[in-house]
Amino acid sequence: MTMDELVRNVEQWAIAKGLDNSEYRSRQALKVMEEVGETMAALARGQRAELRDGIGDSIVTLIILALQSGLSATECLQCAYDEIKGRTGKVVDGVFVKSSM
Repeated sequence: MTMDELVRNVEQWAIAKGLDNSEYRSRQALKVMEEVGETMAALARGQRAELRDGIGDSIVTLIILALQSGLSATECLQCAYDEIKGRTGKVVDGVFVKSSM
C-alpha cells in the first residue's frame, strides 16, 4: 500500500469511529504525546518491534489530529518538506542544525 492509501485508510477509519470531530483535538493531542512517549521508551530500551509500532501509532494519531483540524496529513508533510528542502546546515552529534541566515 502507498503512503497516500494508508493515510486515506486511517482517515476513513477515524471518520467511521467518529474521531473526526474537532471537539476532540485536545484529547487527540494528548494521545499524540502518549504515543511519542511510548516510541521514545522503545527506542531507549532497544525494542525494535515496539519502536516500529510506536512510530506507526504516532503517525496514526497525527493523521487523526490533522483530520480534526481540517487538514490532511499529506498537506502538513508537504508544508514541512517545503520548509526544509532548501535548508543548509550541518549534522552535529547526529542532529541537523540549520544555518542561521
